[in-house]
Amino acid sequence: MLKRIIKAEILFWIVVALLSLICSCKENIPVKESAAISKINTTEDKPFNKKNLSSEFKSYWYSGEAEVSSYKLEQARYGEIREGNAVLVFVTEDFLPSIQVKADNQNASNIPVLKLNATKKFLTGIYPYSIMQSTFYPVSNKSHALKVSCSVQEWCGHVYVQLNNRESFEIMSHSYFEGEADAHFNLDKTVLENELWTKLRINPQSLPTGDLQIIPSLEFTRLRHIPIKAYAATATLTDGKYTLNYPDLNRTLCIQFNPNFPYDILEWEETFKSGFGPDPKILTSKATKLKTIKTAYWQKNHIEDEVLRETLQLN
Repeated sequence: MLKRIIKAEILFWIVVALLSLICSCKENIPVKESAAISKINTTEDKPFNKKNLSSEFKSYWYSGEAEVSSYKLEQARYGEIREGNAVLVFVTEDFLPSIQVKADNQNASNIPVLKLNATKKFLTGIYPYSIMQSTFYPVSNKSHALKVSCSVQEWCGHVYVQLNNRESFEIMSHSYFEGEADAHFNLDKTVLENELWTKLRINPQSLPTGDLQIIPSLEFTRLRHIPIKAYAATATLTDGKYTLNYPDLNRTLCIQFNPNFPYDILEWEETFKSGFGPDPKILTSKATKLKTIKTAYWQKNHIEDEVLRETLQLN
């Protein structure tokens, strides 16, 4: 009997020890917005009151729908012009400042952003290219983009780059190319080409002009295999036209837009050296708008909704 009591007591304390260990592990599990995650350090730290937005802006961008625009694409790649399509999807949403993702629930600490998902699809001979860039830009229009990402897929492999706006710009890059591979580094904050597209949609008069230091689009730096960093550029703004010229890159980007609200993007041209080798050609990529619709596209995921692709002239 004594042996049974001793065994039971030992078993009891083993169970207590295990329970204590489990509980202590649970306490160390990161919560949704863990303090261990680098805190964002921008002028967007304080909650933004949407009441500061114009009634025109709120009526258009907070209607429960996204703006989806399709474009006929002529894309320079490997020294030739390829035909394809591009789509710009603009939509407002709430953004979690700490972990820097879309918020599942409304909260006073969320940051309202205008998000742009920009896609391109085209063929290079036998194999297809698919490019997507995402930009999360505060609707308050008073700081840099909070996050930018880019992915490029084709039959040789795929690459992914992400920029997070924290105390500095934190860059994470993954590539199948040996010279790029996996990289993590920081950059000083400066103008991002990716954010200018969303800034234009909020207020084109706020676009920066003159001689600037700009980090080119993540799409361009990855396709051209050049360092992600700031380059000297000159920006000019005229009525319905915004132009960036990068002399060191032999590259010019020109965006034409409606000068009246909602400042929709009509077309763009990008001139740069296409192809590799000692004498690459200077070619011009061009995208011309086909159609714009307002839709809650995330709900249009049934076979019967494929007719909307016909409307956008994407088939």
